[in-house]
Amino acid sequence: MRAVILAGGKGQRLRPFTVNFPKPLVPLGDRPVLEILIQRLIRFGITDITLTLGHLAELVRAYFQHRKGLVDQITLRYVEEEEPTGTAGSLALVPGLEETFLAMNGDLLTNLDFKRLVEFHREQGAMLTIATHTRRVKIDLGVVELDGNNRITHYIEKPEATYQVSMGVYVYEPGVLRYIERGKYLDFPDLVLRLLKSGERVSAYPTDCLWLDIGRPDDYAKAQELFTEKGEAFDLV
Repeated sequence: MRAVILAGGKGQRLRPFTVNFPKPLVPLGDRPVLEILIQRLIRFGITDITLTLGHLAELVRAYFQHRKGLVDQITLRYVEEEEPTGTAGSLALVPGLEETFLAMNGDLLTNLDFKRLVEFHREQGAMLTIATHTRRVKIDLGVVELDGNNRITHYIEKPEATYQVSMGVYVYEPGVLRYIERGKYLDFPDLVLRLLKSGERVSAYPTDCLWLDIGRPDDYAKAQELFTEKGEAFDLV
């Protein structure tokens, strides 16, 4: 099975770390998060890996040129975007995606069981499967509910809601590529809506595995803490 890692974003929310440094290369311990993700894939026998690059692509290439021991274990390919095409649009640039494949963001930390994810996808007969995680969102304020005349009908102190959120890890059937036009900008949420509108089956794979999206400085701090405390859970090679 092939895996495509989306590693071309500018990491705007993670500034100032990403001003002169690509977000997938931010370190956790002594390794960049992108390498930790690749090593997790290797553990599951997924060694045909394509990186889609954009912002500071030359630094990502340079890093792996100096990681011969890691690169020798995999088939590593690069696809570079001249202009950003979005979190789904970049897949149209990857040649040879003719069978079921994995795609994922290059800035996440997880010990997800990729084998079970793919098995679930096939059991579902889905065109696309999204790995999901439970996220609780708390509003640290009192929330009021109003009627049409601005009369308060209810008051809730610091409410909390629970959502299933995308982990940024997906299983695709190659048929999804019919919905992505080469060279046109397309973000992943728009692709999902396009598939649903066309009647395609899109499934969710809920999991309670370890997972953090390294999108903002506080997320990065949490990932550092998690990796320090539970580094063995990620089965580094």
